[in-house]
Amino acid sequence: MGISLALAGVLVMLLAVYDYGIRLCGVSAGPVESVRLDGDVVLGGLFPVHENGINGCGAFDKGGYQRLEAMVYALDRINNDDNLLPGIQIGAYILDTCSRDTYALEQTMEFVTSTITRIDLNAFTCPNGSVPAYQPPQPTVGVVGAAGSPVSTMVANILRLFKIPQVSYASTSPELSDKSRYDYFLRVVPPDTYQAQAMLDIVTALGWTYVSTVASAGNYGENGISTFRNLSRSTDICLTVMEVIPRDATDGTFDKLVKYLSTIEHARGVVTFASETDIRRLLAAVARANMTGHFIWIGSDDWGTKPNPVEGQEAVAEGSITLLPARIPDKGFDEYFTSLTPTNGSSRVWFQEYWERTFHCTFDVFETEKLDNPKLCTGEETFSDETYEQEGKISFVVDAVYAFAHALNRIQGELCNGSAGLCPEFMNVDGHSLLDILKNISFGGSTGTVRFNRDGDRPGSYQLYQFQKTESDDYRYVPIGTWVDKLSLNWTHVSWGGSDPDRIPESVCSLPCDINKGEKRKKRPGDECCWLCVNCESYQYLVDEWHCRNCTLGYQPRRDRRGCIEIPAEYLTWDSPWAIPPTLLAIIGIACTMFIIVIFVRFNNTPIIRASGRELCYVLLFGILATYMAVFTLIARPSTLTCCLRRMMLGLSVVISFSALYTKTNRVYRIFNSGKRSVRRPKYTSPRSQMVICFGLVSVQLVGATLWLAIDPPQAIKTFPSWHQAILECAVTDLSLVLSLSYAMVLIVMCTVYAFKTRKMPENFNEAKFIAFAMYTTCVVWVAFIPIYIGTSSTDYKIQQTLLCLCFIVSATVTLGCIFVPKIYIVMFAPQKNKKPSGTMMLNSRMRSTCGSIEGKPNGEMKAQTLSTSAAPVSNTTSSGRLRVQNTRGRSYKVLDIASPTNET
Repeated sequence: MGISLALAGVLVMLLAVYDYGIRLCGVSAGPVESVRLDGDVVLGGLFPVHENGINGCGAFDKGGYQRLEAMVYALDRINNDDNLLPGIQIGAYILDTCSRDTYALEQTMEFVTSTITRIDLNAFTCPNGSVPAYQPPQPTVGVVGAAGSPVSTMVANILRLFKIPQVSYASTSPELSDKSRYDYFLRVVPPDTYQAQAMLDIVTALGWTYVSTVASAGNYGENGISTFRNLSRSTDICLTVMEVIPRDATDGTFDKLVKYLSTIEHARGVVTFASETDIRRLLAAVARANMTGHFIWIGSDDWGTKPNPVEGQEAVAEGSITLLPARIPDKGFDEYFTSLTPTNGSSRVWFQEYWERTFHCTFDVFETEKLDNPKLCTGEETFSDETYEQEGKISFVVDAVYAFAHALNRIQGELCNGSAGLCPEFMNVDGHSLLDILKNISFGGSTGTVRFNRDGDRPGSYQLYQFQKTESDDYRYVPIGTWVDKLSLNWTHVSWGGSDPDRIPESVCSLPCDINKGEKRKKRPGDECCWLCVNCESYQYLVDEWHCRNCTLGYQPRRDRRGCIEIPAEYLTWDSPWAIPPTLLAIIGIACTMFIIVIFVRFNNTPIIRASGRELCYVLLFGILATYMAVFTLIARPSTLTCCLRRMMLGLSVVISFSALYTKTNRVYRIFNSGKRSVRRPKYTSPRSQMVICFGLVSVQLVGATLWLAIDPPQAIKTFPSWHQAILECAVTDLSLVLSLSYAMVLIVMCTVYAFKTRKMPENFNEAKFIAFAMYTTCVVWVAFIPIYIGTSSTDYKIQQTLLCLCFIVSATVTLGCIFVPKIYIVMFAPQKNKKPSGTMMLNSRMRSTCGSIEGKPNGEMKAQTLSTSAAPVSNTTSSGRLRVQNTRGRSYKVLDIASPTNET
């Protein structure tokens, strides 16, 4: 520390000698514009009258010059106030920083040279031998400024070495709160710690979740954005990589920056901690990229309400929200400034520049010849609302000057015993004493109560502005709210321009996912802040924006995907295209069956009906009728009742039909087979025996079905072949259904076997051929049905149920058509065949029988009867079933009555 101070002292000594030489001998290193005001004590002033140029000072800064005049205005008020520093005039030495820290450092050396010990004049002589006339400069007791935090940081490092207090009106970098490094630095604006929180609250209020950040190189920009980023970690707001604008940035640098900002299409919000010069060049780059209106800027206080950053590129800045420490515009300054003319400004050179920029004219006659639209300034132009607006930091400049005035006033009151004017004790006060008093003052200033905390900062309080286009098509900063520990926005004053000025622009990395489509967010690999929209599975609902969860089995997601609802159960309905055909076919089958039953009853005693075995035919017709009716149990809505009927009728209806057929074919086979060996009647061929056999066969199925119902009670259950489908069906597996029909299939096989064995019956007994054809067809149907039915279990349940219905219908229809249609045809259309014939036919010699005869009886019983040997050897089968057989050797005959059982006893 001591070495640094010694080096600084040597450096300043050399600069002082250099300064003395050029002042003493009239040598000038070049004109440096400044503003000097005489006074008993002198305050330094540092203001950005010009922008930062590539190799020095750049364009004229109208806002910076207003600040300069604000200091002059404040000093004028103080010097004319009898209650503040009576008898003492405060002077000023005001310099331009050009918003450049290195240039400002050179200018600051003008302040520190006055603190050096007075030089011994005897050591110097002028070239003409005269005695030097030296008026030592008045010491600078304090410095007002600077504006930008990088400039203030550089200046503070020098001023602290010489114990010169510094009060800034605009520097907000949090770094300057470090009193171990910047102990002589104070400010009347709050630090960026508060500003960063205010900007974060703005972003949150706008609903933005992804924003870009841009900072100027240096303490102000980089520290401000770093504070903003640190605060954002505790929120849901994500940030891109911080983009830093280098000190020597070119237009190409800004073009690349804009191109990078535009790569994230939906991140339209940009938070900036940048100097007004960098903001101006950044907006110009956006205009060059034809992206006007794409970005929405959140600007720090260095942008504030300055006209310079947005001048000529207002459309690019429209909608931007900026901050300024809370203030009240100083109306007195408006009157003071608008009364100035090019001849009475504090600096003639600088004010003429201001005049030229404001009224778009020039004082240089030769310059008008170079312009396309030459306009010569007359000096008679007047300020109006369109040409003048108070810069946002004016009130803070006034408060900074008044802070020094109140501190000096307290010193005067304490050391000069209340007397007016200067006293020796006042002149001997050093910078450290002045700093202690500055830290403890409190007064009502233009921006409210001015006081400093232990870090030399002012508590945070901000006003918010939005740059808007007014109804008169001009642009201005419109107040939209405040921030004092928390955000307060007046949404009625917020406008975003365009066709929908009330709609807040979005700033997100990725657009929201469509919840109604069941989309959830999935983070992009390597990016915690962006996401991809992916669909939840069809059986999942959204727990939140990031997670899906399976619905319980039997439930499906609601339309809004926010929960689950029960899946409506499906079943085969009567109006289904799959149910209508089998229903119609079953109705037709029932009608045909009933018609045949009526015909049988009507012609019950005719030979053709009696010969067919009436009792078993009625049983068979009942079974066919039950088979058709079983179709309705398959189509009806599953319930306990329908499931019970389905179990009983599916197997039982088939068993009834084929039990009757089996009994019929078995009886015929036994009669013909026994006739070859003996004339004795086969057992159990009477009608009563046949019915007992038939019902015995049916009872097996009936008992089995009853036991099945007792062991596994019928019920309707829901099955779920997929997550989005629920089927209401009976609690029967495909295998159980096939097993329940296995007994019926055994009967079908046995009927087929006996039908095959009786296929070569005599011509008049060709009913066996019809039975055989019916059984062959039935076997083919059922053999094809079983694998198809089981194979379709994984497909649509409607197909499977329709196949089962059709299988029963086909089976019943084949039996009905093959066995009963020929009889109905004879009864209805060939009645001549429905009677007993009188002739006989010769039986094939392959019939081997013994001598004797049997006489057929009406009830179907067989009785042997001896016939005359004189009769011609013939074999005749009557329609009543009586068979006359003559032995081919001419020895004896026998007659067999094989008529089917009748109802006669």
